[in-house]
Amino acid sequence: MKKPYVKYCGATSQEDVECISASRADAIGFIFAPSKRQVNPVHVKHWLEQTTCWQDVVGVFVNEHVKKVCEITRQIPLDIVQLHGDETPEEAQKIKEQTAATIWKVFHHESNIQETLDHMTAFAPVVDGFLIDAKVKGVRGGSGTAFAWEAVPTYVQHARQLKRTCAIAGGVTPATIKKLLAFEPEAIDLSSGIEENGKKSMAKIKLLEERMLNDVHIPK
Repeated sequence: MKKPYVKYCGATSQEDVECISASRADAIGFIFAPSKRQVNPVHVKHWLEQTTCWQDVVGVFVNEHVKKVCEITRQIPLDIVQLHGDETPEEAQKIKEQTAATIWKVFHHESNIQETLDHMTAFAPVVDGFLIDAKVKGVRGGSGTAFAWEAVPTYVQHARQLKRTCAIAGGVTPATIKKLLAFEPEAIDLSSGIEENGKKSMAKIKLLEERMLNDVHIPK
């Protein structure tokens, strides 16, 4: 099995950035929306300047004004903009045109999976990828809750038909990673699953990556 693209999200400090930069993750994520993990773009820029971080830098936004998303994207700068709210295809297109960043649109897994598939189809012309997260009342993401991963192959296949990337989030931890890998996701997004006492844990990251190594080839 090919190694999935791995993103460690929700970094909130210089220590978190250094921890993730030393890992085998492909991307590091920062949340710029109201959340217990919300960070200031000025701080993020400083942390990245102080750290040799080779990963893609991702910014997570929820219903933010297009102008502000573009300003932050250029300021840091961001490689990937992750839209986690009720953004429209028109807004996604404007951000892509004005920043040239890669755009991911987040959708929640619905009991009627066709609803999510239809959303993916509608956004495919204006985004580069999708992220499917669990639907938890009252929160946009970061709930640490998994959805029915049996649906993962359907999402991945649909994204491939649309020639887009598809990431999976929600409930991914060192204890659950092997179960998720069995459904062959293209990309994986983790936040709380690699934290201890609200901070990114190198011990948990190493355990997660060791368990992934047993299933996929991760170049050293």
